[in-house]
Amino acid sequence: MSSITEKKLRKIRVSGKGETEQYAFASALGNIQKQIASEKDVLLRIEPVEVDLIAAKKCSYTERFLFFFFPRKRTVYQLELEVSVQVSQIDLTKIDFSEEMIANPERLNLSFLTR
Repeated sequence: MSSITEKKLRKIRVSGKGETEQYAFASALGNIQKQIASEKDVLLRIEPVEVDLIAAKKCSYTERFLFFFFPRKRTVYQLELEVSVQVSQIDLTKIDFSEEMIANPERLNLSFLTR
């Protein structure tokens, strides 16, 4: 029997943002799975190999309640990363399905009428 799994090395560009640096990185790395899973392959494992920083931005602003009261400083971190990912997946073209004809499983069996 031949192996139906294959491994591919891919580069993906993802971005994320959050209120802290950790949330921004978690958001960006969480987008890797969303981007790869949008394809029609059957995925077994997604393993980040290398992470390169493309852009990092820190945006700060002052937020006020009713335009005057309770000022507080807010910060949003934005990241753009290029991630090298090793993807283990099942190659569906290597699978040979055997074809079998069966009776319709949704039909009604009315055996009392066939006498």
